[in-house]
Amino acid sequence: MWMSNPLFSYNFAFHVSCDRLKEVNLLTLTMLFGRYINKYYLKYAFFFIVGVAALVIVDLAQLFVPKYLGDIVELLSSGAETIPNETRTQIISMIIGTVVVAAVMMVGRFLWRITIFHASFKIEAGLRKQMFEKAERLSQRYYHENKVGAIMAWFTNDIETIQEFFGWGTIMLVDAFFLSTLVIVQMFMIEPILALISVVPVLLIVLWGALGEKFWATRWEARQQTFDSLYDYSQETFTGISVIKAFVKETQQIHTFAELAKKDKEANIRFARMVVIFDTSIEIIIALISCIMIGFGGYFVYQAINSNPVVIFGHQIKLTAGKLVSFVGYFDLLIWPMIALGQIVSMRSRAKTSLKRISRFLDEPEEIKDKEDAINLKNVQGKITFKNFSFKYPGEKDHSLENISLEIQPGETVGVIGKIGSGKTTLVNSLLRLYNIEEGSIEIDDVDIMNIKMKSIRNSIAYVPQDNFLFSDTITNNIGFAEEKPTLDAVKQGAKFSDVDKDIISFKDGYDTVSGERGVTLSGGQKQRISIARAFVKNSPIMILDDSVSAVDVSTEETILKNVANERKGKTTIVVASRVSTVAHLDKIIVLNNGTLEAFGSPKELLKTSNTYKNMVYLQRLERELEGGEQHA
Repeated sequence: MWMSNPLFSYNFAFHVSCDRLKEVNLLTLTMLFGRYINKYYLKYAFFFIVGVAALVIVDLAQLFVPKYLGDIVELLSSGAETIPNETRTQIISMIIGTVVVAAVMMVGRFLWRITIFHASFKIEAGLRKQMFEKAERLSQRYYHENKVGAIMAWFTNDIETIQEFFGWGTIMLVDAFFLSTLVIVQMFMIEPILALISVVPVLLIVLWGALGEKFWATRWEARQQTFDSLYDYSQETFTGISVIKAFVKETQQIHTFAELAKKDKEANIRFARMVVIFDTSIEIIIALISCIMIGFGGYFVYQAINSNPVVIFGHQIKLTAGKLVSFVGYFDLLIWPMIALGQIVSMRSRAKTSLKRISRFLDEPEEIKDKEDAINLKNVQGKITFKNFSFKYPGEKDHSLENISLEIQPGETVGVIGKIGSGKTTLVNSLLRLYNIEEGSIEIDDVDIMNIKMKSIRNSIAYVPQDNFLFSDTITNNIGFAEEKPTLDAVKQGAKFSDVDKDIISFKDGYDTVSGERGVTLSGGQKQRISIARAFVKNSPIMILDDSVSAVDVSTEETILKNVANERKGKTTIVVASRVSTVAHLDKIIVLNNGTLEAFGSPKELLKTSNTYKNMVYLQRLERELEGGEQHA
């Protein structure tokens, strides 16, 4: 027999060892590595080890099925008219063995599905958590330059691609290399010449896959980019649906969406076409190998039966029907690893491309971050100081604010007025550290805000922005957003502070009313007042109202400002307004003019020192007289 030849045994062992070394290299090349996912291999090593061990046990168990089938054929092909009892016993034992193998495979498959898929979903969750935390730390500039729809595609489509690789990819990887090695060894043990004829074409699959990986990555990147555009356009359209309807632009939007969808479809088709060509090529190769194997195998069996065995390179081929059945069974087991080998190359290309997109996001430099020696503010009094403060937005040439110097004392209620574009919102936003500013230009309680931890700063400030964003949640949860477990009493107190309590009670579900996406079910004034209530419940030493009463009537505005004076005594409050009446009764007023500080003082002082303030007072008075005249007429 060929196995008894020492030289052949040595050569075979040497080649198998070389093949295994090549497989280790291929295994390394086929796995997915990256700075943001390498840690998960160690973190979920237990699940991967148990899952891979279960896969290996299943693969080993599968090897017994072709052997049992071949042995049964050998026992039944003796030519005897009756089956001896001993043969029957052997056949029954093999059938029982097959059942045991099936049971082992069932348990093993159940185990690897639980462990490997559990690890892959944990990796998906961990990576998404990394991205979410990164998204929270990125500056406003990043979101001005990158569309939300594209970012959401990275959070969904790309992460799911990586999860798929760690799940099904791991399974395919183990089967492609481990099961194929075991099966090829068994095939060589049965008949090396026929195994060589069957296995050599497998190299074509490996070569084809290596050549195709680069093209897959390019096509997948193009597909993902078109998907980003489609996703972003959809998100923007749904956000602005009311504007689209108001201008009767539904048809135009549909046409634009159709064009983007067409581009996405074409990119998908191009990618799918390449995958189909690759998969079809593999199936053709497998079919050709099957035909060659059965053809040659049948010929070898026929010659052996006729006592005329074939001799190739000095090796006599003695192939029986039972061994051919086993050989065909092993080759059948080899089909899946060959297909998996092709799919893992495609899957890795997609995952690698998706990981690059995610890594670019995670590698984005964080402009706004704490210094290493940053401190926490304690017992904040609310003193705010601007010292020659100047600011310009990233990428802009001109300053939005220039040389602002003023001091707000603890407990003061200060207004900010000026023409549109004068820098009112920029001034108050600078207190929140949304952008980096020059050190020493802004202080809170005589501490440079660049030396204070951002969390500490933002905990000290209750902010009501111009864009009154509400979550698609109950009014109770929107008002109590600052608290982990808001009490209904605190929520109601906040609603009374902003004079929205009566409106809420009139709703069918009261405080349990769901506001809808971005507060779509509420009026502009109601959204403003709920936002003010949310800030009040936070109970911070500093409150900023950025043009937050522009959508309410004069009576409601007076009620809110009266509550500010009564309920926030001893706490600093800054009120940005476009109407003089809003700030006329406050302690002090900041007047901005084209990004510069024109005046800062009490309302009486400003009537003497600020032309902008005097003009605004005059115009508002004139407006009231005209309104009164119209009513009189």
